[in-house]
Amino acid sequence: MIRWRSGTVAALRRSWDGASELSVEVDGELDAVKALAYTRLVGEPAVGDRVLLNVGALEMGLGTGGYALVVALPDNLPSSELSGNRDNGHLVKARYTPLQAIMMGVDEEASPYRDVLAEADDLDGMPVVLADLHSALPAILAGLLASGPVKLAYLMTDGGALPAWFSRTLSALKGHLTGTITAGQAFGGDLEATTVHSGLLAARHALGADVTIVAQGPGNLGTGTRWGFSGVAVGEAVNAVNTLGGRAVGSLRISDADPRPRHRGVSHHSVTAYGRVALTPADLVVPADLPASVADEVEATLRLLAERHTIVRVPVDGLDEALRAFPVSLSTMGRDLDGDHAYFLSAAAAGRHAASLL
Repeated sequence: MIRWRSGTVAALRRSWDGASELSVEVDGELDAVKALAYTRLVGEPAVGDRVLLNVGALEMGLGTGGYALVVALPDNLPSSELSGNRDNGHLVKARYTPLQAIMMGVDEEASPYRDVLAEADDLDGMPVVLADLHSALPAILAGLLASGPVKLAYLMTDGGALPAWFSRTLSALKGHLTGTITAGQAFGGDLEATTVHSGLLAARHALGADVTIVAQGPGNLGTGTRWGFSGVAVGEAVNAVNTLGGRAVGSLRISDADPRPRHRGVSHHSVTAYGRVALTPADLVVPADLPASVADEVEATLRLLAERHTIVRVPVDGLDEALRAFPVSLSTMGRDLDGDHAYFLSAAAAGRHAASLL
């Protein structure tokens, strides 16, 4: 359950779109803690402000979410209107939690996109790149943009962080994306969608995207079992893409560096998502040149996945250079580009293949 603390803002640290990092002196404790405030929910903190904290993720030592989270600034409450909310919004995200947020749904009655989305029912063959981890997003973008300019949208699902503002990567990618859509319980994107289906249609018909990338927000929920992983929902997204007449492109989670055997070669999560959950076909992308250390494992897995999907081998010339030149840092499970080269190269290859479908 919630682990509560109260304290005082001692210092303002770095900030990015929608979020402010703080140093907080906790009542009754000697050491200050690192805390995160979502400014569009709780307002702008100042040094000396009293804060109410949820310290659960911090005390658990979670790698991605290891912050104390600011629940409220009791003596410095923001106005009753959620900052950035459009008038007359009725979409409730993080529903029936103490911090539920009321947003403007992209397809609800007061939305400027209501008319176009009320009748929208097809993606017109739009390529959609699907990944089970948020860390694949910048690498997919690097592969896409290496082929030339293209209008790109990101559809963030709710398997990881719910606020899009948690992602420093997403904030840094602003100039490279036409827009971000947050779907399901996720919120804080440029547009808000109820489902993956309505989010995909919004990417195509509201944002005018040529290609959309679908992945959960940063962080994920996993128990180390076949089915207990939030990223398995990528298989359901494949079904949504095909239902709406899009072209599903799977960014396989391939690693030659992960110390866990179940994630070496093609991760068992990709095998479950594409082999069991996805009931409709996708193009599953594999770099044409894989490290010898995992090539045999990958090939054995691909033979199983090829029963339903199309295996596409994509040349990798120029992709390493594109990844190294991309202005957003790459990191997955604490490993950078050189620390897990096969993972990022696979994601960039998926982006390159999606660009080739335009």
